[in-house]
Amino acid sequence: MPELTSHTPGTFSWTELATTDQKGAVAFYRGLFGWDVNDQPIGEGETYSIFQMRGKDVGAAYTMRPDERQTGAPPHWNNYVAVSNADEAVKKAQSLGGKVLAPPFDVMDHGRMAVLQDPTGAVFQVWQAKSHIGIRIANEPGALCWTELTTSDTKAAEKFYTQLFGWTPKHGAGGAPMEYTEFSVGGRPAIGMLPKPAQMPAHIPSYWMPYFQVANIEAATAKAKQLGAKLMVGPQQIPDAGQFAIFNDPQGAMFALFQGRS
Repeated sequence: MPELTSHTPGTFSWTELATTDQKGAVAFYRGLFGWDVNDQPIGEGETYSIFQMRGKDVGAAYTMRPDERQTGAPPHWNNYVAVSNADEAVKKAQSLGGKVLAPPFDVMDHGRMAVLQDPTGAVFQVWQAKSHIGIRIANEPGALCWTELTTSDTKAAEKFYTQLFGWTPKHGAGGAPMEYTEFSVGGRPAIGMLPKPAQMPAHIPSYWMPYFQVANIEAATAKAKQLGAKLMVGPQQIPDAGQFAIFNDPQGAMFALFQGRS
């Protein structure tokens, strides 16, 4: 996969781990993916750990702040959508029923961002790139390859995101064992959506989750478990696509692995 120099508006351009044990989480993901780490100071005694492959950014991690923990949010991955204008995206999201959790603000000279919540309760970020485009490698082992929404209301979520970002939906075939929607940006599918499983506790809100590509799902699953992750789902086959598995990392953040069909 060629290294990226920009992101099409409407695509997920950055993924960032909010965790309660930054040192432990960084060690886990380094062990799992072989990532290098570039620690950047972001305040008194705080660092922002940027994950890299071949010297190119592929994600990051930081320690959850007290106000984040007070909301009851567990460790989680933040998922950023590229936009050409963060302020306009926020206004549009509000008009479509979205909630602003953090209004647009500048992140030094890197870009401008905001934190939003869709009408079904899922939180996501928008990113207007300046000097930092986001991930520079995608769709290869160790890099982001898919981002997926688990939601309490697929119809409301589809209406919101298609109007906000112009995503093109493709619904799974009728009679399929699970309802699933793929969204494409510029003709390329990169985003998925499914309803919250019936067995999922009601108090768990709708959420976005990143998928990272691996060369061998069985070996990667064994490695993740060995490093302290809890296997939640899989590995399972996706017909005509590949295999996936879902985990909680040692601090509790959910993420998935994907091996494409060879």
